[in-house]
Amino acid sequence: MHIHISSKAKIGLNVKLGHNVVIEDDVVIFDNVTIGYNVVIRKDTLIGEGSIIGDNTVLGKEPFRAAISATTEKKALSPLILGKYVTIGANCVIYRGATLKDHVFVGDLASIREDVQIGDHSIIGRGVTIENKTTIGRYVKIETEAYITAISIIEDYCFIAPEVTFTNDNFLGRTEERKKYFRGPTLRKGARIGANATILPGIEIGEDALIAAGSVVTRNVPPRKIYLGVPAKEFKDVPTEQLLENQDYYKG
Repeated sequence: MHIHISSKAKIGLNVKLGHNVVIEDDVVIFDNVTIGYNVVIRKDTLIGEGSIIGDNTVLGKEPFRAAISATTEKKALSPLILGKYVTIGANCVIYRGATLKDHVFVGDLASIREDVQIGDHSIIGRGVTIENKTTIGRYVKIETEAYITAISIIEDYCFIAPEVTFTNDNFLGRTEERKKYFRGPTLRKGARIGANATILPGIEIGEDALIAAGSVVTRNVPPRKIYLGVPAKEFKDVPTEQLLENQDYYKG
């Protein structure tokens, strides 16, 4: 079994390490953490108590910047921080500068970029991509293969179904003027997005609103309304029994 642990790393009690683990300088790993095979933990990363890291995952990766990237900055980033009892699946890449709070679950093959914040008890599904400068609240569920573009906001208790696409560039890569207007969607508390829906740049989905599967959202959506279609239009009110305040799991 080959393991490389920097002499500057701090490893807690009862930490389990798989084969071929690399732990760089100034990494801090708290007690009762389990790390799978072929995991790379880059410098300064902090892993909270009781966390689980799946095989072939990279934690604390520095972003590479394409020459024409409009949202990736060349700057010093704070360390990657994983809270207590975080689970990271196999083959994930979590970048330096991200923070995942306690009890966050990340499925296999997910990618979470720099300057991303994810609140307690949120679930990031298999193959989800979360781009940089995005904020995600508590008790959020983002399902398989959803794409969350840069500079998006997702508040507490939102639900995002598989294959949902967020966008942030109304100019589709043309003109320098576009850089003034980059902004992903904002989902207010308890908003829900159906499978394969597309949300255009800068759109705000109101609290407890629902977007039907396959819809294309081109305008702001008021709270507690159901929108559907291409382009999405108002259909009816969200049924009272579906409102967040009436769910047993809602903690306020």
